[in-house]
Amino acid sequence: MLAQVGINTTTPQSTLDVNGNMKIRQMPTAASTVGFQILAVNQNTGGDFEVTRLNPQLIADLATQGGTTGVAASVYSARKTAGVTLFSATVFPTGFRAVNFVNSERTVGSTAVFSDTDNTYTVPSTGVYQITYTFRYGQGVFGQAVTAGVGIVRTRNAVSTLINSRAFMSENIGNNMTVAIAQETLDGLHPLQAGDKISFGLTNSSLLDPGVLGNSTANFSIYKVSN
Repeated sequence: MLAQVGINTTTPQSTLDVNGNMKIRQMPTAASTVGFQILAVNQNTGGDFEVTRLNPQLIADLATQGGTTGVAASVYSARKTAGVTLFSATVFPTGFRAVNFVNSERTVGSTAVFSDTDNTYTVPSTGVYQITYTFRYGQGVFGQAVTAGVGIVRTRNAVSTLINSRAFMSENIGNNMTVAIAQETLDGLHPLQAGDKISFGLTNSSLLDPGVLGNSTANFSIYKVSN
């Protein structure tokens, strides 16, 4: 009786050593992964392409927690309740200025993905991200038009792009009176690449009152939802 059998090899390294492609034409379908193991090929150095069992939970853990590539590594949110100032950068789109968020204002997440130097979130791994951003200028209601709006900018390879924006709403209510609602929320899914920098700020903000701006509030959240 042979202890080891080789297919397409004269020097089998295991009980069954297949040196070539393998086809399975029919398999039963499992209703869930409970009680099942996944077969995986070990391609690590010294792994010799050995087929091993892999718990499906390990794959789920890798997707959500895996180093800088998992969902958990991407989660970050921050809230600013006072001291809002805006700053410009030469790469920003015309009229956009970013809010001075800092790591000490985070509510969830790791400081590794946010920089106090340029007040940006750095995308840890390529995928689709959910981004929500809210800004309220002062108390949010004014008896005159407010020409600014909220915006999110992505900087990739030193090129900045406005990926989402919305102007504050102003409405003429008659008798030459205008009411502005200076609070807006941006919410959406965005395909991002590892290393992209995300800035949260205002568009057309040059005419805003610095005193009112300082008493404004802002918050954002961002996390990866898919590869």
